Amino acid sequence: MSTRPRPLSPHLGIYRFMYTMATSIAHRITGIVLSAGLLLLVAWLLAAALGAEAYAATTAVLSSVFVKLLLAGWLLAFCYHLCNGLRHLHWDLGRGLEKAEARRSAGWVVVGTLVLFAALAWALFIRAGGLIGGTP
Repeated sequence: MSTRPRPLSPHLGIYRFMYTMATSIAHRITGIVLSAGLLLLVAWLLAAALGAEAYAATTAVLSSVFVKLLLAGWLLAFCYHLCNGLRHLHWDLGRGLEKAEARRSAGWVVVGTLVLFAALAWALFIRAGGLIGGTP
């Protein structure tokens, strides 16, 4: 048996923080946020399955300003996760891996996220009358 210490995996303390790390960390965080948001969707569907009384009570809670802010956050997380996921698919094809291309695609992910979020937020929260509990 060897008494030499095992090598440590590279971690944040070893590497200089770069935009690729930020986009990777944000991708993982948005995936977790989306998973948490799925629980809200399940609660809403469960209330619909339990009947009109449960659905009305759940809709009243989901219509609060706080929950609408959470929904906007989940929408932003979805938009980022989608755009960055498309970037990863592009990388899986072996394209865009050079430093300059990766930096440019990171910028496009941010721009795409904001444009998609603005369009969807307008359609869901403003045009549709406030999503849950609103009047179409």
